[in-house]
This record gives sequence, structure tokens and C-alpha cells, in this order.
Amino acid sequence: MTSIYLAGSGSFGLAVAEALAGDGHALAGLCSPAEGRRGGRDVLATYGERTGIPWTDVRRLAPEHVPDGVGLILTAHSHAFVGRRTRACAPLALGYHPSLLPLHRGRDAVKWQARMHERVVGGTIYHLTDRVDGGPIALQRHLVVPPGLDASALWSRHLFPLGVELIREAAQLANVPQRVPVRPQDDKLATWEPSFDSAPVHRPELLELTAG
Repeated sequence: MTSIYLAGSGSFGLAVAEALAGDGHALAGLCSPAEGRRGGRDVLATYGERTGIPWTDVRRLAPEHVPDGVGLILTAHSHAFVGRRTRACAPLALGYHPSLLPLHRGRDAVKWQARMHERVVGGTIYHLTDRVDGGPIALQRHLVVPPGLDASALWSRHLFPLGVELIREAAQLANVPQRVPVRPQDDKLATWEPSFDSAPVHRPELLELTAG
């Protein structure tokens, strides 16, 4: 089974950690914000303390956080940046994004899909690169959902469980890194919506996509 370093947070990060451990994978380390979204200690941090898995409070994952022998760096509901040197610490670095990439890049993908009343939604496992949400696709699955779902229901009933399923599948494939698909995203089809609660981000590469 694969040795995994998991960057995550909240109930999704915890669900992923428990699922991977249940599948027999070794969790070599964890990182998450120390404080959860609703105050108090983040549940993934508590899980690390309870199980004895090394945990770090970081926003930017650094090479020194990743132990030797890790086969997969995985992000699950994490906004921690994973740079090139850190990604080089493992044969694979993958993340889950709750949309059908290249559609809905950005941190509020679920909210935008709900706001746009989309009936066909999905999740993507993609290779982490220097481009946010822009790396090649490893796995992808779509769902047809009922009308009228708000973002909370879309996430909890559909994209959360789908994400756990896809991550488990990706972790199994990671036992043989060469088996993990690498399918480049089509930037001509990409969309990027701003965060609902953050100031606009300067994204010059997106201007290049729309130029001409």
C-alpha cells in the first residue's frame, strides 16, 4: 500500500484520512490549519494527535515536512500551497477539486456550481503543478444532481462523498505511479470564478487564455 502525506482540513480531510487508513495505506504525516473553520481545533489535527500520526500546522507545505519514503502527496480540502521542491519529495502529488476541471477553477467551485444551478457536476483528481487547479487530470467523474440544491447540500450529499471515492481510487493507483493517468487540461475551456469572501486575485495567465 502507498505511504501518503495528507494536507487537508475539516470533516472532508478527516473522512479522507480515515478512509485511506481503513484501506491499509500508511499515513506518514498530516497538515492542516490548527483552528477549524468554526473555531476550536481542526478535526484533522485532533485525528493526528489521537492516532500518533505526525501533524503540522502549515499554510505552505515545505520539503522538510514530508518524511522520506512517501509515495504520494495528497491534498484534500486544503489551500496549502505545495511548491515544486515539495512535490519532488514524492513520485506523485495529487489533489481533489470539486468540479469537472478545467471548469470552475478556484476555491469556491461548489458555491459557483450551485449558484449557476448546474445539474451536471463532478469531481477531479489532478496532478499538482505550479498552476492553481491547472495540472493534468488523473481521474474524473460526473454526477447528475437534483435541481435546487444550495452549495451546502451539493457538497455534503454529492461532491464530498464523490471526493472520498475518487481519492481512494487514486491512492490505489498510486501503488504503481506509472498507472496514474496524466491528461492535460484544455485551457481553452477553462473557467475561473472569484472567491465569494476574498479580494480579486491578479491572474495574468487567465488574460492570456482570453486574449485574441
